[in-house]
Amino acid sequence: MTFDPHDLLADARIAVLATIKSNGLPQLSPVTPYYDRDAGVIYVSMTEGRAKTRNLRRDPRAALEVTSSDGWAWATAEGPVTLTGPGADPHGPEVEALVDYYRKAAGEHPDWAEYREVMVSDRRVLMTLKVERVYGEKIR
Repeated sequence: MTFDPHDLLADARIAVLATIKSNGLPQLSPVTPYYDRDAGVIYVSMTEGRAKTRNLRRDPRAALEVTSSDGWAWATAEGPVTLTGPGADPHGPEVEALVDYYRKAAGEHPDWAEYREVMVSDRRVLMTLKVERVYGEKIR
């Protein structure tokens, strides 16, 4: 069977997001990605004010790496990033983007009103990484 790094990205529930710090060094953060393979984008919900968000506002390029559960395969996606949010209105477009992300990644939420309020109070931001390059390897 041929290894396809896109499959590993699509199955991943935990990843490492690499952004670029102001001094040029990478900043790495564990994240929960959702890869929309048909659209060619990876979504990640993050909080305004965190290092990764600040880095992406300054330099909107990122790489996201995932590893198989047995550790013998990995895949990396790279590309430009756009950030949506944070939103001040629980029914505004910024929060709607986070609702859409959640539905794609996890299905229906048991309490959408609560989810919307938390997205506003936590100052959540939706990162969209346009996948321009994917590479990886299966070692065994």
